[in-house]
Amino acid sequence: MKSELQPSRWTWILPSLLFVTGISGCTTAAPVRPPSAPAGPVAVEPQSEWAAAILYFVLVDRFADGDAANDAGVDPEAKGTFHGGDLKGLAGHLDEISELGATALWITPVVKNIDGFVTGAGFPDWGYHGYWADDFTSLDPRFGTEEDLKALAEACHQRGMKLLLDVVYNHAGYGSHYTTDPATRSWLRVEERGECGHDDLTSCLLGLPDFKTENPEVADYLMKAHLGLAKRTGLDGFRLDTVKHVDHDFWQEHRRRTREEVGDGFFLVGEVWGGDAKVLDPWFEGDEMDAGFDFSFQGSTLGFVLGRGRPVAFNRYLEKRSEVRDGYLLSHFLSNHDTPGALHQLDGDVALFRLAVLLQMTANGIPQIFYGEEVGRRIGDWPENRSDMPWGARSIEPGAGDERDEGLRAYYQRLLHLRRARPALWRGVHEGLAFGKDTLVFAKRDGAERVVVAINRGAEAAEERFPPPEGWAGARLRDLLNDETLTAGDEEVVVPLGPRQGRILVADTH
Repeated sequence: MKSELQPSRWTWILPSLLFVTGISGCTTAAPVRPPSAPAGPVAVEPQSEWAAAILYFVLVDRFADGDAANDAGVDPEAKGTFHGGDLKGLAGHLDEISELGATALWITPVVKNIDGFVTGAGFPDWGYHGYWADDFTSLDPRFGTEEDLKALAEACHQRGMKLLLDVVYNHAGYGSHYTTDPATRSWLRVEERGECGHDDLTSCLLGLPDFKTENPEVADYLMKAHLGLAKRTGLDGFRLDTVKHVDHDFWQEHRRRTREEVGDGFFLVGEVWGGDAKVLDPWFEGDEMDAGFDFSFQGSTLGFVLGRGRPVAFNRYLEKRSEVRDGYLLSHFLSNHDTPGALHQLDGDVALFRLAVLLQMTANGIPQIFYGEEVGRRIGDWPENRSDMPWGARSIEPGAGDERDEGLRAYYQRLLHLRRARPALWRGVHEGLAFGKDTLVFAKRDGAERVVVAINRGAEAAEERFPPPEGWAGARLRDLLNDETLTAGDEEVVVPLGPRQGRILVADTH
């Protein structure tokens, strides 16, 4: 949670944008069939460990409507209202996610949210996103029931997938009953009462009532509510919202209690705004969470594919990403609910977007896919980055009829399947091999296995040359991404690259 709205009596704060032909030694032969992407409703092979995970992120309200009975006040045409998506709809269309190849699902908060709306953006804005809680001890009927959440967890597990729930410890919703109930009003810092501070821990983020999580009574209440729900419904972990606005003592106690009450394997991934390996390390050092979101990846990767900076410099960035504390993980994204999406920032250039996706799926860490990103959903500036899941010709509300790119989805399926089939892509050591004006070639090394990734971001064809890795001299090479074969020379490998083309190469050992 970053860019939630606030009432008009507070200054409106916009979300920050995060931009920040005769080839020697190489011949093209007949296509080779790579490992095929799964087809039809099949279970995903469970991830061997969280480092191997592929995370799919859904705003529950904007995915699929499975229960018309909880659609009171729904208006899919208005950008700030509830659109009708719910837990039943998500469970009913879970194969859309599992067949893509994702191994874990992250959903936005589903606790009871405030009933009204705020107007700070110039239009009525409701708590459809789930981050404006009014009661942490019950679910919002607009999303469904606790039984629906448990059914979703079971449906995920049947498909070999994990389920992470987004939870908020830092704040309540605007005008929440917690701020007026005599039993709880002293638990929060409230802007109207002049109680908000000016640092990360005591400020009222975007004017939201700030829980005094340093108070043991408050901390215990919030942990009991969230951990109790996790135990009752079979969740596999939490996505922790607004981590830096809650102190380290709280997170250390939270970690202790998750292990004691839910289990050692309960996974915690945290949002520290602007996070990267260095920024996240204080939370890793204290073993407060297992992973954190890498905010650097989007801007760095989009800058690279757009031609900014030298490929050798981007290669150094990719190498540096591995400098994360041993045993902890980064989760990297191209789009999310708080930033303009990658395809939008690339002005709709699908060829460049495919290169960015290739880099995402061949980088260490947990890649996060934002719902509909894989079918070309328009993820624009806020609030357009929270549009409905496009379903094309299928009569699935609220996004029925919305255009989708099935070719892009098939590209994602192949990449996700290759990432799962080739562990070097998610755990291998990064080794830069060749760099040109617009070309980058690197290897991912895992023991004896090497997978080579080659990219041409330029609008003109190019080629790259590099010494053959161990065991590659004279070998037949398979391009798993494009169904092509190449032959490595004894002294060098020459890789032809079309305009804005990527390759994933392995040596044929058969």
